[in-house]
Amino acid sequence: MEAGGVADSLLSGACVLFTLGMFSSGLSDLRHMRMTRSVDNVQFLPFLTTDINNLSWLSYGALKGDGTLIIVNSVGAMLQTLYILVYLHYCPRKAKVIQTKSAQHFSFSLTIATLLASASWTLYGFRLKDPYITVPNFPGIVTSFIRLWLFWKYSQKPARNSQLLQT
Repeated sequence: MEAGGVADSLLSGACVLFTLGMFSSGLSDLRHMRMTRSVDNVQFLPFLTTDINNLSWLSYGALKGDGTLIIVNSVGAMLQTLYILVYLHYCPRKAKVIQTKSAQHFSFSLTIATLLASASWTLYGFRLKDPYITVPNFPGIVTSFIRLWLFWKYSQKPARNSQLLQT
């Protein structure tokens, strides 16, 4: 196998691995919602946008006859739909990151997983010179950096007037 083939295989494997990791990162949110019977600290929008993205990629995979795209996005669409249904079951109201000035409502693991998956698919599309893969994944990189910025901006900081514990 030539060097380009090995690199393509490794990149393809990274895309599948990071994408399945991203899809399964919602399992911790699912467990939290079921245990607490609430949606505290869980955001709805990532589930919805990822599900729409999966369905779009599933269509593209079917159109192109790409088994990898079909399998990965079928798994993703099923998981995201499950997360949405559980969220809707337990959701009495919506929480706002900006209003509360707290990033506790974002999933850090989902943010990192989305960044890795989006970046790897963007590189994969770039390597294949396929804008249908590259372009739709680029917003995932941008939104991940926005969420990372929100984590940084609204991270929990100790109060300035807190006293040190006496030992």
